[in-house]
Amino acid sequence: MKKRDKTKKNPKQDKKKEPKLKLGRIISNNLYMLRIMHETAPWYMPVDFVLTLAFSVTEFFSGAFMLKVIVDGLEEEGASAGWLFFFVALLFVIHLLLNVFQNYFFNVLSIPMTSRINMKLKKQMFEKMRAVELSCYEDPAFYEKYVKAMAESSNRAFGVLYNFEGLMNQLFSLVANAILLCSIDPFLMIFAIIPFFMGFLGKKRNKLGFDENNERSKIVWHGDYIKRCFYLTDYSKEMRLSHMDEKLLQDFQQNHKDFAKLKKKYGLRVALLEYLIQFSHEVLTVLGASLYAVYAATVKGTLSLGDCVVVLNSIGSVAGYLRNIVDTVTKFHDHALYIDNLRTFLAYEPKINPHPDGLVAKGGVVCVDHVSYRYLGAEKDAVSDISMTIHPGEKIALVGQNGSGKSTFVKLLLHLYQPTEGSISMDGRAADDYELRSWRACFETVFQDYRTFALSVGENVLLRPMRNEEDRARVTEALRLSGALERVEKMPHGIDTVLTREFDDKGVVLSGGEAQKVVLARVFAGNSPYVILDEPSSALDPVAEYRVFENIMNRCEDRGLIFISHRLSSAVLADRVYLFDEGRILESGSHEELMRLGGKYAEMFHKQAENYVEISDGEGVTA
Repeated sequence: MKKRDKTKKNPKQDKKKEPKLKLGRIISNNLYMLRIMHETAPWYMPVDFVLTLAFSVTEFFSGAFMLKVIVDGLEEEGASAGWLFFFVALLFVIHLLLNVFQNYFFNVLSIPMTSRINMKLKKQMFEKMRAVELSCYEDPAFYEKYVKAMAESSNRAFGVLYNFEGLMNQLFSLVANAILLCSIDPFLMIFAIIPFFMGFLGKKRNKLGFDENNERSKIVWHGDYIKRCFYLTDYSKEMRLSHMDEKLLQDFQQNHKDFAKLKKKYGLRVALLEYLIQFSHEVLTVLGASLYAVYAATVKGTLSLGDCVVVLNSIGSVAGYLRNIVDTVTKFHDHALYIDNLRTFLAYEPKINPHPDGLVAKGGVVCVDHVSYRYLGAEKDAVSDISMTIHPGEKIALVGQNGSGKSTFVKLLLHLYQPTEGSISMDGRAADDYELRSWRACFETVFQDYRTFALSVGENVLLRPMRNEEDRARVTEALRLSGALERVEKMPHGIDTVLTREFDDKGVVLSGGEAQKVVLARVFAGNSPYVILDEPSSALDPVAEYRVFENIMNRCEDRGLIFISHRLSSAVLADRVYLFDEGRILESGSHEELMRLGGKYAEMFHKQAENYVEISDGEGVTA
């Protein structure tokens, strides 16, 4: 008999747990947002609350109360209409003044306030994301929190404020109208409180909305990705030279089917809850109370005409206020769920301490001592037990097949990752003892997957604004050394020309080789103790590659140079070569030493040389 697999998971256990917050956390999250707003713009909320209260009072007196006064006044024999006119005119003037001030406040006075609030929230998130280690980008759960927090932060901040406004308005209007109805006939309150109990269904409806939004966001992201594949230049060639468009169109159709399934999953339940809430308000409360009021006024004669008009006008409002109060309270829970993403994200303590009061790194002997690193969810280390010492001015080549750990090692050296084991130090002090920015400033780095920004050529080279003529001269010389100056001088505005056309119709789109030359100019524009180059010439032709490497070696004569290259001819220029294989250093030494060793490096070098000769002979290339 086959034994039952005790490790088999229950499908119910696989289901993602529903997010739940305790009452204290709900209150804390909402107050957290209000506190940020008040600290950033102290006058915004007080003025907003005063306006809300003023409108609530005015709306009550110009609504049910005014109807009662007018009808009763006109019904009373011998009553003067002069004071009624004065009463209505006064309300008109107050309403007019409040509307003028409200429009002026929200469209003029509050603009810089709301801008500061938005800026503070976004700045907090940008600073946190800049501080976290690179592995956080590779953690789907963490990155999802960041994306949601970024998308919702501003909306939720003002959503909480408007919720408080709505609660103030509804509570005042409810109390005022309830007192008025009770003064007419206390029995009417029975009709009004029916939606109050039904309104608790709003919490369930909001919770379903939150769950649906979470599932929908993943579908939206997939749909947006498919759209980008069709309109971004990055994919344009492959889309036209393959059948990928057919595959993505099928995925897009499936994306729409997923939307339909999602609506089917939640639609009926949401519709039923909406129906029950609406039925309790419009049928049980409004029509029920209206029938009672008409009966009391026409049959029993216990209500005056003015009282009957007030009941017909107010009962629906009171029931609506009760229902809306419940909805508003449940929305605080809805807001709190999203704000919790933001607070969790902002509360994250980076594993790499920025150490603002730490030592200032200025370069020196870098020691890598038995360093290992494993990516999140990986089964084995990306780099394992790596040790090396790098001296100032030394030229180091890192070679090996793709995936052998070279780029990961460089990122560890830059303190973008925290080693799983081992340590990295400079002049005998651990990397964690140094102020993080100063440590990274010791390394001028150009990655293989470099990026150009939608900024001027000069700003792309300096990676900061150009401040003076000295900066402009530095950029020009750096572009000359990287081989990009001739191309840049032909651009409409020279080094002031904007790269890409994302924000400038006159911007320039560079080819892969041209862009790499501009990016390499960063090395020549900087003066850091060390330079790190990850495949710096992958997009260059052999002649351009030789010239750039010659310039790099000359310019970095007194600077340490660490470069990754698959073209082993470059490794000949290095003082030491490290051959990476499956995350470990397999061989190390000078080019000559490794060639004499006759190991894997020598084998790879001979194969590359043979392939180059074959290609050269086949193309008729002569020495």
